[in-house]
Amino acid sequence: MLGLVALYIAGRFAANLIADQFGFHLYPRLEPTMHRLILLATICYIILIAIPFMPGVEIGLSMIAFLGPKISFLVYVSTVFALVLTYTVGRFIPARYCAAALGFVGLTRAEELVNRITPLNAEQRLVYLTENAPPGILPFLLRHRYIALAAAINLPGNVLIGGGGGIALFAGISGLFPFPAYFLTIALAVAPVPLIISITGL
Repeated sequence: MLGLVALYIAGRFAANLIADQFGFHLYPRLEPTMHRLILLATICYIILIAIPFMPGVEIGLSMIAFLGPKISFLVYVSTVFALVLTYTVGRFIPARYCAAALGFVGLTRAEELVNRITPLNAEQRLVYLTENAPPGILPFLLRHRYIALAAAINLPGNVLIGGGGGIALFAGISGLFPFPAYFLTIALAVAPVPLIISITGL
C-alpha cells in the first residue's frame, strides 16, 4: 500500500508541475469541458479495469493524480463497479467453455479438473479442491480465499496474474465466491488508498 501511495504522490507532483508550467487554471467557462473529460475518463477507466491483464490500480491512481483528490471517491466507486461487472460476466460463462479453452491451449489436467468440479455446488467444490490440492500454500489460500482475494486485488503488479479484471473474472467463474461476500470483500479491498487520499487531501 505504501508503494501505491508513493506512486500517487509522485503522479500528483508531476501533474502540478505540468499545470504550473502551462499556466493551467480551471476557469468557470472550462467547467463543462472538465466535466465531460471526467465522465469520459471514468467510462474508459471502468472498461480498462474490467479487462483482464490490465493495470487497473495504476490507471486509477493516475486519474486521481491528474484530476485531484476530489475524484478519489468516483475512482473508488468505478473500481468496485468494474470488478463487480467482470465477476458477473464470469458467473454467466458456462464451465464447458472454460474447459474447452484450457484444453485448446494444452492444459489438459486443468480441463479435466474443471469438468470434474462443474457438477458440484460451491461448498462441494471447495471441499474437493482443498482435499485434492497439492500440499503447501494452496489449501491455505482456499480456506482463506476472501483474504487471498483482497490481497491479490491490492498486490502491486497483479497484472501478471490477470489484473483486477482477470481476478474478478476467475472469482466469478470459480463459483467459490457468493455475490454478497464477494462484493463486501471488493468494497473493503479497494477502499484504503482512496480513503487515505480523501482524508488527507494530498
